[in-house]
Amino acid sequence: MPSRSRLLEIAQVFLKLGTISVGGPAAHVALMEDELVTRRRWVSRDDFLDLLGATNLIPGPNSTEMAISLGYLRGGWAGWFIAGAAFILPAASITAMCAWFYVHGGTLPQAARWWFGIPPATIAVIAFAAWRLTRTAVKSHQQAIIGLAVAIAALVGVSEIVALFMGGLLGMFWLRRAVPRVAGRVVVAAALILSGGVSLAAAVTATRVPITLWNLGAVFLKVGSVLYGGGYVLVAFLEAALVRERGWLTERQLLDAIAVGQFTPGPVLSTATFIGYVLAGGPGAIVATIGIFLPSFLFVAYLQAILPRIRRGVWAAAFLDAVNVAAIGLMVAVLIRLTSNLTDWRQWTIAAAALAAGVLWKPHAGWLIVGGAMAGAVLVR
Repeated sequence: MPSRSRLLEIAQVFLKLGTISVGGPAAHVALMEDELVTRRRWVSRDDFLDLLGATNLIPGPNSTEMAISLGYLRGGWAGWFIAGAAFILPAASITAMCAWFYVHGGTLPQAARWWFGIPPATIAVIAFAAWRLTRTAVKSHQQAIIGLAVAIAALVGVSEIVALFMGGLLGMFWLRRAVPRVAGRVVVAAALILSGGVSLAAAVTATRVPITLWNLGAVFLKVGSVLYGGGYVLVAFLEAALVRERGWLTERQLLDAIAVGQFTPGPVLSTATFIGYVLAGGPGAIVATIGIFLPSFLFVAYLQAILPRIRRGVWAAAFLDAVNVAAIGLMVAVLIRLTSNLTDWRQWTIAAAALAAGVLWKPHAGWLIVGGAMAGAVLVR
């Protein structure tokens, strides 16, 4: 049983990291490596890298799962919970406060001026992230085809979850040369078309779901259980589940929620806290936050012992490579849909300027969104 002082140290360290961790998962992981490997020597660098490879194989936010894993190694099951909760708490608290101001002040004319520039800046952030991830993840023409097929499938109505896992599973066999190259393309296309038929049939029989805490929690629990590809892919799942399938949010509200998740510290998935508050107040914020992060705790708890060895397997590596490009395909699909919100030349100008700034200077995404808000305040009279 770890000592109380050790558990208190875990809480202090991850509260600090959750408060100062800005810049996305890569920046979060870099801060953890500096704090826990270099400065405090909690784990060796080899063990840290093994954990990092392991978290890439399971759904959920990588940096949060790294925090949970490191807490477990340092403090057992108590550390498992304390580290994850402490890392999430600052982002969730700040996001909940932003949601309160949004709900109570977002309709004021003064606030509307500032919010005018946020959706186009957010779209530019997603576009730049998709491009950056594409350059990293796509290493062959097979992967490019998988990503393109998943993007097209999502645009024509295939369930995002079905498209993601079909792209991952079939891409795994194709990348491992288990089927001929041409046959692989045919199989991928046919499987996605078939899954699209299943998804469209399900959509026809679906009924409108009321907003209750139970239904809200179920949506975010489902998203947290299948979210591969990092926080930006969250946009695709939420757009499908909350905008198109249930009509609980407008696309403008979704973009606002994503923007808040970008300029607050900690995991981007704190976007769920914002949406939960907008839909169901304080209880909704709590339920949505628990729902989206709970799977990460469970995955780390049950797979901690075996995941570091799985990544070295060629089949698991091929599956992960295929899922990564499939996730980027989902991002591209939702990006295309979200551009329909740009109905004014001023918003297109802000989006183009934000994208150019991202490419040229690579600032933190939060600064791009702040810049978009300032541009909106200037351009809207």
